[in-house]
Amino acid sequence: MHLDNKSHSKSIRILTNSPFPMTTSVNSALLATCVPALRRIFAVLTLMVCLNLVISLSAVAANPPSDLLKQPATEITISLGNSANELKFEPNHLEMVSGKRYLLRLNNPSQLKHYFTAKDFADGIWTQKVEAGKVEIKGAIHELELKPGAEAEWVFVPLKSGKYGLRCPISGHTQAGMTGEIIVTN
Repeated sequence: MHLDNKSHSKSIRILTNSPFPMTTSVNSALLATCVPALRRIFAVLTLMVCLNLVISLSAVAANPPSDLLKQPATEITISLGNSANELKFEPNHLEMVSGKRYLLRLNNPSQLKHYFTAKDFADGIWTQKVEAGKVEIKGAIHELELKPGAEAEWVFVPLKSGKYGLRCPISGHTQAGMTGEIIVTN
């Protein structure tokens, strides 16, 4: 790079695959303003593309095909603990298929409250609803708390295959073995 004191411009040699090197003069003030501006424009365009992708995926998850809602739900019952107050999920291994509708019946027969927490799994499903008592909840769900004797029904469709951890995050429960796994296949 060569600085010409008279014109305050920089000579820049442009490398190309051509056997003839190119040299051009660029005003240093123009160069100092254009490069950061171009970087900002590139960053904004990249952000817009990413947001468009997220919005598109959210629209698909929020508006499932109507035939999916007509599909009968496969029922799975899981107990959080048991009447002997053992800290475990029964069963502790769940297998599901992506794109199928499920009704997960949760119950807590123990004298302790428990959580059904599988955040990564919950991030990869579309929840139709959760029913508990006379309450129906719609929207994204990340964990359910069941107090002693409580029951809940969670209707959802797994969208993303993978192996997910399940646990009860109450102090000492995970460490005592109240864990499990959820496997979603294609």
